[in-house]
Parts: sequence; C-alpha cells; structure tokens
Amino acid sequence: MNNFTSFTLSNGLKVFHLPDPGSPLAVLNIMYDVGSRDENPAQTGFAHLFEHLMFGGSVNIPSYDEPLQMVGGENNAFTNPDITNYYIQIPVENLETAFWLESDRMLSLAFSQKSLDVQKGVVVEEFRQRYLNQPYGDVMHILRALCYQSHPYKWPTIGSEVSHIENAVLQDVKDFFFKHYRPNNAIMVVAADLPLDRIKELAEKWFTPIEAGENLEKNLPKELPQTEGRRKEVSAAVPMSAIFKAYPMEGRMSDEFYSANLLTDILGHGKSSRLVNTLVKEERIFHSLNAYVTGSIDPGLLILDGKVNPGVGVKEAEDRLMEEIRNLQASGFSDEEVEKVKNQSETALAGSEIETLNRAINLAFFALLGKPEQSREELKKLREVTKEGIENTFKKLLSAERENTLIYKAEEVSA
Repeated sequence: MNNFTSFTLSNGLKVFHLPDPGSPLAVLNIMYDVGSRDENPAQTGFAHLFEHLMFGGSVNIPSYDEPLQMVGGENNAFTNPDITNYYIQIPVENLETAFWLESDRMLSLAFSQKSLDVQKGVVVEEFRQRYLNQPYGDVMHILRALCYQSHPYKWPTIGSEVSHIENAVLQDVKDFFFKHYRPNNAIMVVAADLPLDRIKELAEKWFTPIEAGENLEKNLPKELPQTEGRRKEVSAAVPMSAIFKAYPMEGRMSDEFYSANLLTDILGHGKSSRLVNTLVKEERIFHSLNAYVTGSIDPGLLILDGKVNPGVGVKEAEDRLMEEIRNLQASGFSDEEVEKVKNQSETALAGSEIETLNRAINLAFFALLGKPEQSREELKKLREVTKEGIENTFKKLLSAERENTLIYKAEEVSA
C-alpha cells in the first residue's frame, strides 16, 4: 500500500503517482501549501474564500462542475489553518478531464466581480449562520485568541471577523491567488490504475505551461512558551453552560502528537472513556465531555470541552473536572485501556486507508511537509507509543501554567 513514485515538473509542481490496481475510479488530488495561517491579519478568511472562488470558473472554463458531471466525476474541497485541498474522483478512462479542469484553474481563475460578489455573499452567510448566530459558534474565535498571542492560529479558518470578507476587493483576491496558488506551492497526487508514463504524459501536457510563482518562505510568528494560565468568561443565550480547557502542545510531525492523540481517546472519546464514564454517566455533572487535539502542523492544542448539566454550578463542575484530571495524572492508566485505544486507533487508521481518496490526501499532506514516506508509517508511529509515553505527555501538557480556560455561561432567561 502507498507504493508511490514521484517526479517534479520544470515549474516546481511535485507529482506523486499512487498505483490503484483494478480500481475503475481515479483520484486527482491537489493540495496547496496555504491556509488561514498564511493570511494577512487584516485580511483573514481569504484561504476559505478561495475554496469557494475556485469553483466559480477559470480563465478558459466558465463552468467547473458541468464538464466534470458529464463524464461521471465528482469533486470537493476543504480548507484548514495549514492547507487547502481540492480533489476529483472520476472514472479512470476520463482522467484527462480532471487534468484539464485542475490545470486551468491553477493557470488562473476568471476573476470577475460578479463571481467575487456571489462567493463573498456565500461565505458571509456561512460566517453568520455557523459562527455568529449558532449556539457556541464563536467558541474557537475566543479560544484561539486566548491561546495564541503571536501565531496566526489565533483566528479560525473562517476568519477573525466578517468585515474582512465583506471588504475584500478584486485586486486583493488576485494578489492572494498569484502568490499562493502556484505549481511550486502545490502537491499533486494521482491515484489510478494507470502506468507512471501515462501520468507523466498528462502532467507535462496540462501543467508544464503554467508559470511558477515566487518561492515563498514561511516566516510565521512563533508562539512563546506559556508560563501562566489564562482565563476568560463570556455569556450568551445557549442551552447550557460550557467549560473549555486548551493546552499548547507540539505540532503534527512530533512524537508528542501520537501520544497526545491517544491520551485524548482515553480521557474523552466515546462512552467508556475515563472522563465521560465518571463525570457524565456516573456523577451526571456534565451533559457531555470531549477531548481532542487540533493536529496542526505548527504547535497545536489539546482541548477538553464539556457542557454542564442544568442545576450544576459551573465552578463545581470545573473543580470536579480538574480534580478528576489530577487523580488520573497521579494514578496513571492500565495496560489494558492503553492497548484498547491503540487497537481502536489502528483499526480506524487501517479502515481509512482502504479509501483511495484518503490515501491520496494523506500522501499529499506528508509530501507537503517533506516526508512523503511517513504516509505509510502512521501505523508504526502509533504502535510505538507506550503507556509511559502517554502518562508523561498527560503530566507535561495538562499543567496549571499551560492552561487556557474559557467559561461559556448560559444567560439566565428572565420570566
């Protein structure tokens, strides 16, 4: 699995061929090395805006979806703080259509005022519906700004404020595109039951004519180590009060990521996890509890979040949560529960690798980080995590001086 071959075009586009024997479908995946962390702090939300603009027509192809649907293809995209990813799944005999479509929008978007206005409207509406007018919708805006003082992770992918999208003008959008959406700032993975020579032929035909952009150096502001806890309280018309705890951790390529990821599974993933079992099911202090990591390329966050049951005081719930965490840090975990979460994670990872699209995205991600071979070493990395490693990570990360607390109180409804 994942026995890839790679080559680089003269314009810097890195291409990976992932053989998929016997599959009637092919995947063409393009990952751009641009996310919300690459934005101007005064113009946030641009990477996500481009996720929409890239479907609004390119310089020679007014409609992106129509020709793709005519040959049985489907497509989608996603953006996060680190990357923007576009993919097409298509019958292998029609793969050249995908090369044609993706190369034309890498060459240049159509950049019409009409398309910009339409997509700005879509994004602004999404911002309002999902982040401003939805219960707890602004949590990550508040929590990220609390946790990050310098690094551009301090705003979420949607942007820091809706006015940044509303005020975007065509020249700003063009500048952002020709800076970031260039062949030398992208990774292309083609997964198909086709020989390497055919992939090379298609890549050179459709992508070589596109000019390279400037070589970008990422000089992002680094976050200083946190040495004291931070705290913020807000109130809003939400169904129940909530507590969020966030702790800085190392980035996605560190060994700490794997132990922290398994730690969150033990603490708050599923009904049998420690915090859920004790504080939700047995003591009924919380209505729900979750633990997870952001998994970002640069140093990220381990997050706990819990909705407090009505009738339980927020201080009481927070005190009990922290008491349970300290108890668990002191007692440690059993070999059995560590093996259980490792087996569950291995099963989930192996299951995801069955999907060709997932393998293509995974390969593109690690290739973008300069370590494409790690796309086939994730299971190995997971198996290498020890009980002692998880316990040490637990004690190191979840300490009072590294704690960022957001108390999100439910406003009392007057009679």
